[in-house]
Amino acid sequence: MQSVIGDYRAFFNLLNSRLANLGIDIAGLELSHLAYRTATGSEYLRKRDEIERFCKSNVENVWNGRPISIMQLNEALDLGDGFAVGVIELIPPLHRRVYKMGLEHLGVVVGDTVDEFSVRHRTALTGQQFQSKECEPYYVTFFDDFTMVKFYDNSLLRICEQQRSTMYTGFSHVKDWQFAD
Repeated sequence: MQSVIGDYRAFFNLLNSRLANLGIDIAGLELSHLAYRTATGSEYLRKRDEIERFCKSNVENVWNGRPISIMQLNEALDLGDGFAVGVIELIPPLHRRVYKMGLEHLGVVVGDTVDEFSVRHRTALTGQQFQSKECEPYYVTFFDDFTMVKFYDNSLLRICEQQRSTMYTGFSHVKDWQFAD
């Protein structure tokens, strides 16, 4: 997997150390996912095929006007220090603001206390996203390289499964999608 998405351990260690510098300790928390953003639509399709070789499922949906894949790995990636992650969110480009290409963000599950967490760490947080009524993560953006950490009440996979009222199994892709690279 490292040859496909890059050094995910180094990426995690960098973000975890940045969080520690902000006074945010994620020890003992579940990791929701790693997000990988592509620069072009054709790169998205190529990475989707490459990552799927390591997956037991990929459910691709249209969100915000483009496909996004939620990919469950056959085996969780060991990130060290007792952390592992079993889901990759693959995101095609969006040209409305600056994003990091490649490994872009880490999702952390804080649980039911996510709003208390946001108050406790208010000075460190950059903001909150309002993606849907079930998905409103708080986040920290590191502006030197535009990497992010998002803090959820539930994992992204569970949120997506709740929205669909079904488990993510098998492989499904958006039909007849055309990227304008």
